[in-house]
Amino acid sequence: MNSLPARYNRSIDWVTVLLYLLMVGVGWLNVYAASYSPDAPDNALSSLSFGQLMNFNWFKQIVWIGTALVLIVVLLVIDPKAYDTLAYGLYGLMIVLLIITPFIARPIAGSRSWLELGPVRLQPAEFAKFITALAVSRYLAGINLRQQSFRDQLVLAGLTLLPPVLIIAANETGQALVFAAFLLAYFREGMSPIILLILAAGAVILILALLVPKLWLLVGFTVLLIIALAANWRTLRHYIPMSLGVWAVVIGMVFGVDFFFNNVLQDHQRKRIEILINPSADPLGVGWNVTQSKIAIGSGGLAGKGFLQGTQTKFDFVPEQSTDFIFCTVGEEWGWLGSMVTIGLFMGLLGRIGYVAERQKSVFGRTYGYCVASIIFFHFCINIGMTIGLAPVVGIPLPFFSYGGSSLWSFTTLLFILLAIDAARKQDLERY
Repeated sequence: MNSLPARYNRSIDWVTVLLYLLMVGVGWLNVYAASYSPDAPDNALSSLSFGQLMNFNWFKQIVWIGTALVLIVVLLVIDPKAYDTLAYGLYGLMIVLLIITPFIARPIAGSRSWLELGPVRLQPAEFAKFITALAVSRYLAGINLRQQSFRDQLVLAGLTLLPPVLIIAANETGQALVFAAFLLAYFREGMSPIILLILAAGAVILILALLVPKLWLLVGFTVLLIIALAANWRTLRHYIPMSLGVWAVVIGMVFGVDFFFNNVLQDHQRKRIEILINPSADPLGVGWNVTQSKIAIGSGGLAGKGFLQGTQTKFDFVPEQSTDFIFCTVGEEWGWLGSMVTIGLFMGLLGRIGYVAERQKSVFGRTYGYCVASIIFFHFCINIGMTIGLAPVVGIPLPFFSYGGSSLWSFTTLLFILLAIDAARKQDLERY
């Protein structure tokens, strides 16, 4: 291994590093604000030991940030070719870990997805995302997605779906949903847009089945089918059997939603969806988080109440405000302007990751780059959507902002593996 400065001073993408540091720094300020107590004496912290300080989320987050910086050095020092070479091996180890986790983890908030190593708790599902990204990137580097066989499609689907299935077995549905983000990377590598359209149409149908009476949907889809056939009878008459098959599948989905909703989903999952559809259904129960979250964000106004001045934050009206609902602190204390800056940081980072991904010369590097962008984009959209009532509460952290070692380490690893691959590309170009 060469020394870090000699290898990376000129090659690493410092714009991305700066955005990362800004987001982690702003994230820590909001973690501190979310756990700050105005009643604590000013000199109380100076008398506490390290072990006592570790009871505070803001202090533990400093420790996680410090270890993340060490992790960055390790990721950059490792030969980037190792990420390609070891992708399948890491994937296999991850699958074994996901299988055994529900059996050895103790239940926390109804989920058996956390491993306790002394004072540190790790969530394997967080690390499964970047390891799966490495594995599918290596697989796609060996095939042409535009011309792949049915066998290739099955292998890719298996690589992508196996981790979320095991994560769901540990009762961690939110983390499993993130794997849908890989579809965006596959689309960039040549996956047919028809697949995305079919999946999007299926999602719309399922949502409509929850919102609209079944009889209306049955009549609506039947009328649409008749109109489509009548409008272009000469061409579509040859596809009547297929059209009837599609109609039957759609109707089956519509009436199958009730069975899935009532017999497959757990009680808390059903209530979260009900609250999303009707926020006023249980404002003091399941809807409490979202209701208080929207109050906190709305109360910030244009410029916010000021750092450490958030009343919703100080009086713990919003549960999990350091983790899943960290954006509430941003909205309340920094207002609309601070929220736009936060969103701007994410847009800037995603745009830069896309730029880095596009300049990769290898399919492996480009695919991995788009996996990174897709995962961060999914977390960003769902997390902020949760806090403003546009998405169900599924326990997805806001990258680089939410409190937690597993989250910070996994996103740091996800991002800096890409920067290591990109730095190696730039070094290769300098040799020629």
